[in-house]
Amino acid sequence: MEGCWRGILATLVVLAGLAASGSSYQIIEGPKNATVLVGWEARFNCTVSQGWRLIMWALNSTVVLSITPKEPIITNDRFTSESYEEGGNFISEMIIHDVQLSDAGQIKCSLQNSDREGSAFLSVQVVGKLSIPSNSLVVTEDEPCNVTCHAVGWTPLPALSWEIGVPVSHSSCYSVPEPDDLQSAVSVLTLTPQGNGTLTCVAAMKGLQVPESVTVNLTVLPSHLGDLDESGPSLPTWAIVLLAVSFSLLLILIIVLIIIFCCCCVSGREKKESDYQTEIRKSANVKTNKETFETKLKSGNENCGYSSDEPKTTSEWTEAASLPPKSYESSVPEQRSSGHAHQGPDHHQPASSSRPHVTFYMASPKKVRNVTLV
Repeated sequence: MEGCWRGILATLVVLAGLAASGSSYQIIEGPKNATVLVGWEARFNCTVSQGWRLIMWALNSTVVLSITPKEPIITNDRFTSESYEEGGNFISEMIIHDVQLSDAGQIKCSLQNSDREGSAFLSVQVVGKLSIPSNSLVVTEDEPCNVTCHAVGWTPLPALSWEIGVPVSHSSCYSVPEPDDLQSAVSVLTLTPQGNGTLTCVAAMKGLQVPESVTVNLTVLPSHLGDLDESGPSLPTWAIVLLAVSFSLLLILIIVLIIIFCCCCVSGREKKESDYQTEIRKSANVKTNKETFETKLKSGNENCGYSSDEPKTTSEWTEAASLPPKSYESSVPEQRSSGHAHQGPDHHQPASSSRPHVTFYMASPKKVRNVTLV
């Protein structure tokens, strides 16, 4: 019985010794809080005493990196480590590369066989866009105006402020978050300008080493020039509508005139062609009538005392000149047809040999008139 108690006591002594030896190394200084931007690097240091066997780093209760005296155990390439010694103590540094918004949370450094641990908090910030609706503003002197600055996509929301580079008689500003977007905010600057200059909107955050800013030029016009600029060159809406309608009607009128002109040209051409065809038909009818008339002349009796009014040829003039001259007592006027080209055959009694037949040669060489004297 006594031997049994001695065995139990020896076991307790060994366990106490192991616990004492395990607790001889401890965490002297744990990591500190850090705030970084998305895409940057985050570094955390943990200082422990000599004699440690295993250091573990955890992000949001998940071990992401383990350190042994020989080498680190890396499970994710975004989490690496570096080691230092200072004053006989060991310093383990965990580096988080390309920090993401999901990395925000608690960081823990712990030792094997030790209930003591060091912790810190990682804050991740997102830099969004900063903008002013216009790069150049034109306002009227001594009249209040508002300038708006928008910060979109920031985590957390930045502190917005203004740098006024123009002479003013009054200025004030306020910033509010956008009601429909928790990552956006708007800042409104109200001022009464008295001269030209610049206005700068500045966004600052804790993790942002250099604040973001955007600048706009402000041009101030005198009051009378501002009124002239507002009312001078611009036209009212009704005038613009009237001009548009007038131009449309003018275009339609031009198109109608062009169509009418083309129709007139086509109609005139068709009329000329119709007149030409009518003339051809008339010429054909005249030729037919003339042939009919000549046929009738050939079928009738020949008038020996008739001489045609048509011009005679040189041979006919020669035959007429060869006839002997005869005396005459009187002349008979020429008988002509008044209305028709056809003249019926004349019936004359054959002249006796005692009656003289006189031929007159007129002054005009074109006509020869034969007259029978009774």
